[in-house]
Amino acid sequence: MKLHRLIATLFAAAALSAASFAHADALDDIIASKTLKVAVPQDFPPFGSVGPDLRPVGYDIDTAKYLAQKLNVVLELVPVTSANRIPYLTTRKVDLVISSLGENPERDKVIDFSVPYAPFYNGVFGPASEKVSKADDLAGKTVGVTRGAIEDIELSKIAPPTAVIKRYEDNNSTISAFLSGQVELIASGNVVAAAILAKNPPKKPEPKFLIKDSPCEIGLNKDEPRLKAKINALIEQGKKDGSFDRISQTWLNAKLPANL
Repeated sequence: MKLHRLIATLFAAAALSAASFAHADALDDIIASKTLKVAVPQDFPPFGSVGPDLRPVGYDIDTAKYLAQKLNVVLELVPVTSANRIPYLTTRKVDLVISSLGENPERDKVIDFSVPYAPFYNGVFGPASEKVSKADDLAGKTVGVTRGAIEDIELSKIAPPTAVIKRYEDNNSTISAFLSGQVELIASGNVVAAAILAKNPPKKPEPKFLIKDSPCEIGLNKDEPRLKAKINALIEQGKKDGSFDRISQTWLNAKLPANL
């Protein structure tokens, strides 16, 4: 009887060990399946949206394509929302989340993150003629901002008393105020600034100074050191060889920041 129990225990341990080994390394699984499954946004341009041919397009999609090409695997794009992108990763429906994802303490408890691949920040923007490089330089200036946005909250803390902050109800109204000359400067995210540049206005907004920085990083499951190291290496390679500069120019109308 003891021998039977010992044999059964050994078989169970072997089966458990084999199962653990089979799922122990996500990078090996990706290479073996020759497929990279990536969660991407579909309603957050310019990072991800649906093009005229109903296919996903954007900064995050081009980033996923770059990684799949470097890994020499087929790319499978999985559209997600902000709410389900992390659950899709933790339940292993996808290998990576490339969905304008920023790192924070709550997410750190659940998933891991790559090095930054895209800039995402709030700042003050204005034409080249406006000599502004810090909050104090806003004295006497008129700044447009979207009411209640993070840049509204943060700018209110640092703007000098003589700065005139004009608040608008949505991003489109804030953009219109800048383009029509109602305000000299605009406090917004770099995505909003890119949307203004896409209109090719005579008064092009240039970044003046940073309010809050939250760069985009790729989400990975925890305890995948080889996959994380590989993704980080490919991102750094793409920064050096100009691949991410080209992606940034295409979707954000700006070069990749040197300190990203």
